[in-house]
Amino acid sequence: MRILLVEDEPDGQELVFELLRFVNIDTDKVGSAEEALKVLSRFSDYDGIVIDLALPGMDGFGLLKALRENQQTAHLPCMAITAYHNSGVRYEALELGFDDYQPKPLDGDYFAEAVERLCTT
Repeated sequence: MRILLVEDEPDGQELVFELLRFVNIDTDKVGSAEEALKVLSRFSDYDGIVIDLALPGMDGFGLLKALRENQQTAHLPCMAITAYHNSGVRYEALELGFDDYQPKPLDGDYFAEAVERLCTT
């Protein structure tokens, strides 16, 4: 299993990376939506993408829209993660097409299981 992590905050990026490494999920990490699109233009053989909603430049919602509009990436399951959690943000994320939503701080076990489910459905 291989995912792309899109997280701009270095500590958050490392935490998620380590959580996924612990359960043997190969993870590539980038710090912006623009970097994610560049990586995905060269390599789109991921099983899923974990996207922080509060990214600099293009935010997570903008990235999801770009992914869904591109035939090469439209099929990829996407999980939203955010520290700015409330029921409205959760609803919006799922309504706009994210396949899952996890609020920060992440519950390590539950998060890893959710990523595994996301990537195997």
